[in-house]
Amino acid sequence: MKISLRAGERVYINGAVLRVDRKVSLELVNDVMFLLEGQVMQASEATTALRQLYFIVQLMLMNPTDIRDASALYAQHHSALVAVCESREMLAGLAAVDELVETTRYFEALKRIRALFPVEQAILAGAAAPFEAA
Repeated sequence: MKISLRAGERVYINGAVLRVDRKVSLELVNDVMFLLEGQVMQASEATTALRQLYFIVQLMLMNPTDIRDASALYAQHHSALVAVCESREMLAGLAAVDELVETTRYFEALKRIRALFPVEQAILAGAAAPFEAA
């Protein structure tokens, strides 16, 4: 896999943070877990339940040598989401995310969670509608 980075951009590879000082292309020749800086969510951005799940999985990807605490937090958070969710689309997505996390495919899990952000937004907008009308 080949990734291109701009000057000053960071990439997280197997728990290491690399920052480049100029435009560069990296070729990853073996199987690694990586996350580009633009895909990294800050704690302050984890403002919804699904975004919090993203943040937890992100921690698992960024620090693969110490995932015990993040894994336990993921299991609790995922279970809580499944327990309160009524949307079939969301439940199917959460099931897919869980399979990916169980097989340590964290990057793919993050992509799947990001794809659910609009679904969550629609659910939250629908839940807020009765309160806005009052």
